[in-house]
Amino acid sequence: MSVLDAAPLLHRVARPRRFLMCRPEHFDVTYAINPWMDPTRPVDRALALAQWDGLRAAYQALGHQVEVLPALAGLPDMVFAANGALVVGGRALGARFAFPQRADEALAHAAWLAGHGVEVVVAEHLNEGEGDFVVVGDVVLAGTGYRTDPGAHAEAAAVLGVEVVSLELVDPRFYHLDTCLAALDDHNVAYYPGAFSQAGLQLLRERYPDAVLASAHDAQVLGLNFVSDGRHVLIDPDAVELSAHLAQAGYVPVPVALCELRKAGGGIKCCTLELRA
Repeated sequence: MSVLDAAPLLHRVARPRRFLMCRPEHFDVTYAINPWMDPTRPVDRALALAQWDGLRAAYQALGHQVEVLPALAGLPDMVFAANGALVVGGRALGARFAFPQRADEALAHAAWLAGHGVEVVVAEHLNEGEGDFVVVGDVVLAGTGYRTDPGAHAEAAAVLGVEVVSLELVDPRFYHLDTCLAALDDHNVAYYPGAFSQAGLQLLRERYPDAVLASAHDAQVLGLNFVSDGRHVLIDPDAVELSAHLAQAGYVPVPVALCELRKAGGGIKCCTLELRA
């Protein structure tokens, strides 16, 4: 019997989700705005497309709905759809990107969301959507330190009517919260302790005493940039130890390779914006 077969699965319940994704038709690394990006390193776009198609197929096989945001030329990072907004209760706080190379992505997201019945509020403060906002049940954990302005945390709370808890990031490799912390369900998370300030770490320990902790290696392969539906965890196959810990906690790891997109500092969650009704 495998570890997955032996895991206590009965108390983990999957919930169907609706996601927005953007196919990497123009994916490239032509500039460097995070420590992962090296414009001198070749990009295999065909592989990126194949891996993205595999992620979409995995979501659909699990019963999740996937909407597709049309890709626009000149926006190579548009594949990272999670960064375009935060959607809660059918209302969205639009992104306001820190770097000009990505600014037009916010407009594309806002137009798509508005065209599909979502009220979009234009942000006053810098924020990069679900890159720095992680929804855990009725709470939004919010990262700051590299991309998202602390003022955006109060803005998100006011616009979306949710409790927002601020966490300071201190390691530039983990420039977005979703690179070092992920929601497992409405009550628990997984995270890498080394990415947070002491105050943030203490807060996480108090709120989530049963959190699944990741090693430095698994964080460095973006293992925490995963998506969970409450039971199934779509995760990078290189995060071997983290996958084992999740299985021991009763979740079902579903390995999905996105190593080509990792060249731009993104993974599974970066490619996935949840559309919460």
